[in-house]
Amino acid sequence: MKKAMIFAAGLGTRLKPITDSIPKAMLPIAGKPLLQHQLEKLRDAGLEEIVINVHHFPEQIVSFCREHQDFGLQIHFSDETAQLLETGGGLRKAKELLRPDGEPILVCNVDILSNIDIAALIRAHRMERLATIVVSARQTQRYFLFNRDGELRGWTNIASGEIRPASLHLDAPLPTSENVQFPLPAARETDLFPLAFSGMQIVSPCIFDVMAPYPDKFSITDFYLDNLASGAIHAFVPADYRMMDIGKIDHLQEAEAFALSL
Repeated sequence: MKKAMIFAAGLGTRLKPITDSIPKAMLPIAGKPLLQHQLEKLRDAGLEEIVINVHHFPEQIVSFCREHQDFGLQIHFSDETAQLLETGGGLRKAKELLRPDGEPILVCNVDILSNIDIAALIRAHRMERLATIVVSARQTQRYFLFNRDGELRGWTNIASGEIRPASLHLDAPLPTSENVQFPLPAARETDLFPLAFSGMQIVSPCIFDVMAPYPDKFSITDFYLDNLASGAIHAFVPADYRMMDIGKIDHLQEAEAFALSL
């Protein structure tokens, strides 16, 4: 597996006023932009060809990569300056640049820092799946819901009480272990386990065929929920996982310390 995509097209509205003049991908953390953190991590894991989608100040991202000789990678840019396509639409638009060739593709958000073992994630993925998504047992408001075998079965927003699909009943507690591992043989067949998405997934090339009828702009979360009946979307829970979403301006000092600790 040699190809990856980085979602870097977002406006970074929660990071204003910093993102009034730079894209979120260029936000400096511990001496280098978020994008550089991601590119170096992917390169060190053996990835070779990267597609980055761009929208907000795209020229800054392109110039940065070219000035650094693409960090020894083959980097292509998926232009979304005309319209932001969300995560699902952005991935599908990048298909021609990714040139799926039978190998899976790693897809990640630019604003997540973590200690994830990418090699372990790659080993966990199975080609018969649409996707293997990185999740963790952490406190948040929105959760994917998995059965005891780690298959995606739904989604919930605990703040609003929304559950998708609406027919589901969430009666299992949030897992307390940071190292939940599927399958869970002691669990009942009806149990659902809420785990938080961590901004990274591996997708199989067949995902583009399933995405074909979707509109230009759509969320990959909605796509996963539309296709969960197939049992082809699975959880990956990293061991000893530490991550941080660099989403709010008042978290930047914490992000500096976190990045240096990785």
